[in-house]
Amino acid sequence: MQTYLMAFVIGGLICVIGQLLMDLTPLTPAHVLVLFVVLGGIFSGMGLYQPLVDMAGAGATVPLPGFGHALVSGTIEEINKIGFWGIFSGAVKATAFGITAAVVFGLLMAAVFNPKG
Repeated sequence: MQTYLMAFVIGGLICVIGQLLMDLTPLTPAHVLVLFVVLGGIFSGMGLYQPLVDMAGAGATVPLPGFGHALVSGTIEEINKIGFWGIFSGAVKATAFGITAAVVFGLLMAAVFNPKG
């Protein structure tokens, strides 16, 4: 039960911070998206994001900083496995499933419902 609570609290805090940034600053949702992905990558590279993932699980991996974390941790893992060329393949391997799911589900929703735009 504590795992679910921590996921809810940490994920909720990340979302609250994003909402506050959009409400109280001139940042657009696109700015906040990029900011969160970049911060997730920076914190991951510094070794600060993995303890948050260990504590909050999906509450830290599902929001946008989790995508930045996946990009950087996948790249670091591939660099350790195959060396320099891991720079080019690590991020793609680590995030391919999530990107594919987003594209497929987006296509399905566009086919089922009437998209506006």
